[in-house]
Amino acid sequence: MPWDRWSYMDHWLTPTPQGLRHPSFNRRHMDAYVRQLAALGFTGFDTFGFTLPQYAALYGSVHEFEAFLQSEGFVGITGVFAAYPYATDHRAPHRRETHERILGDIEALARVVEGTAVENVIVMPTNTYFHVEPVTPDKTLATAELWDRAGAMLRERDLRLACHFEFWGAIRTVEELDFFLGHTTPENVAFFCDTAQHTIAGVDPIEVFRRYRDRCAGFHFKDTRAIDTSEAYRTPPDAELLAPGVPRWFVEMGRPDGIVDFPALMAEITASGWEGWLTVEHDKVEIEGGDYAEATAVAKWYIDNVLNEVTGR
Repeated sequence: MPWDRWSYMDHWLTPTPQGLRHPSFNRRHMDAYVRQLAALGFTGFDTFGFTLPQYAALYGSVHEFEAFLQSEGFVGITGVFAAYPYATDHRAPHRRETHERILGDIEALARVVEGTAVENVIVMPTNTYFHVEPVTPDKTLATAELWDRAGAMLRERDLRLACHFEFWGAIRTVEELDFFLGHTTPENVAFFCDTAQHTIAGVDPIEVFRRYRDRCAGFHFKDTRAIDTSEAYRTPPDAELLAPGVPRWFVEMGRPDGIVDFPALMAEITASGWEGWLTVEHDKVEIEGGDYAEATAVAKWYIDNVLNEVTGR
């Protein structure tokens, strides 16, 4: 029996006469997008906190949007992502004086998804590396304090906070991960594994999953072609787009030039007994003229014909 909890992370762009746009600008395009995912067999839908008002406007409310997802065979909205890429005077996780504003944001997001199928509130715990450096233990400790408080608040609402680490964030190495997670309460702060982000940072996603399996809330499955060996993570204003010599960090599963060992990771996940949502993420497919619909179909073919063979399901 194949793995039955595959979700899709809402990065999709669709071609229009005005160029590539997120399908939420138009109900017809949005319906078609959801139905393409359903046809491929996805049953979870992960999105961003900032897109929820767009879906509410398009469908009548967040709950009515989820009802549409469910009518197409989805469990519903399974995860929601929040991030603060750039430090501001009011929102910088490493600065304690900004914590109350951030906690207010997370509480407001929790209210929006109350009563939905959302399991994980996934957060990028830090700003960009260059907005935090020098990265110090005290700054990381302050960040841990914030997300421990946020996680405790979400637990009271039957939601789980999961920290997702970027290769260009201020927590990126195994040592930094260990320090951060070691200063948070496991029940309050879960670990979310992004296969490409960790690989680019020189962290083996299989090893980090083994290390934090009991705290792992989910995965972003995407591939990469390169490991950052030249401190590209410090590139302002956006290391994902402007790193010298790297036109595109992320690629979809199933490409021969990808370097993440997904069969080995699936074998590890299966052997460990872990069960949860595995989320396909396609980030910046358009940079090389790629098509999101095609990339998603290729990834699902890879899941059905390669990864499900590994799991024996």
